[in-house]
Amino acid sequence: MKTFASSLYLGVSLALTASGGIAQAQQFPSKPMKLIVPFAPGGPNDILGRLVGQKLTEQWGQQVIVENRGGAGGTIGLEAAARLPKDGYGIAMGGTSNLAVAPSLYEKLSYDPVRDFTPVINVALVPYALAINPTVPAKTVRELVPIAAKKAGYLSYGSSGMGSMSSLAAELFNALAKADILHVPYKGTAPALTDVISGQIDMMFADLALIRPHAGVGKLRVIGVTSAKRLASAPEIPTIAESGLPGYDISPWFGVVAPEGVQKPLVVRLNTAIASSLKSADVVQRLGALGYEPIGGSPEQFTATIKSDIGKYAKIVKTAGIKADL
Repeated sequence: MKTFASSLYLGVSLALTASGGIAQAQQFPSKPMKLIVPFAPGGPNDILGRLVGQKLTEQWGQQVIVENRGGAGGTIGLEAAARLPKDGYGIAMGGTSNLAVAPSLYEKLSYDPVRDFTPVINVALVPYALAINPTVPAKTVRELVPIAAKKAGYLSYGSSGMGSMSSLAAELFNALAKADILHVPYKGTAPALTDVISGQIDMMFADLALIRPHAGVGKLRVIGVTSAKRLASAPEIPTIAESGLPGYDISPWFGVVAPEGVQKPLVVRLNTAIASSLKSADVVQRLGALGYEPIGGSPEQFTATIKSDIGKYAKIVKTAGIKADL
């Protein structure tokens, strides 16, 4: 009888909890929300975070306050996001760098991307491309590989910092091309790109949206995109994989996460709202103009992407021997 009573009590409790969660989700949100962007204003993470915040505000009539907390490759902001209340009113815009790369890059990372967060939705792919100075005698990746492999340091590449996505993209190129291109780290993308244009360094992997205007006036030559497939926004540019380095794939993404422990009905409500906004005409137009590609999908799909990319980038970081200190 005790066993039956205990089971009955547990069943009733679970049913009440589930119904309470559904009721809470139906009333959510009833007050303003916070969205942490773990990078400085102006970059892809900030642009996408503000776009998500704007659309949620429009849909729900509750203000979504965007808070920029930059530093340490986006890890400071995510550390703060992991400590947010577990009520769904605090979310963050994470990305490949601080959710998938950081566990391998930092020995003393203050959060666990899998354990401490509840993935909500993967928002968009921000395509990277390989740009070279026009004085480099290569018009394709296939022509660039033997030049890069000629001898150590024969070519140089710029990045936005040690362990950044731009440096990891170059290190994967090094590994597959069996080359040793000299790394010149900068404190940001803009100064590195300036030096590629001026010829101080030879090449760089960067956001295609930043590279394209310079390529259009002949200051840079774009010879490949880093994603596994050609981009809808630039179908004329071949992938690096198809044009000389099979298996090459660096596809930086940004998505929304909530602290671990947020109830499933609230996560589903957030996912549904953001997925809907990604299909709206103004968002599609805005992302298309930037060259970003919407992703969407379920929380489970985003979880699988994070876990898969943690393993993928761990191999690149280990091969390149990259370490960074918080």
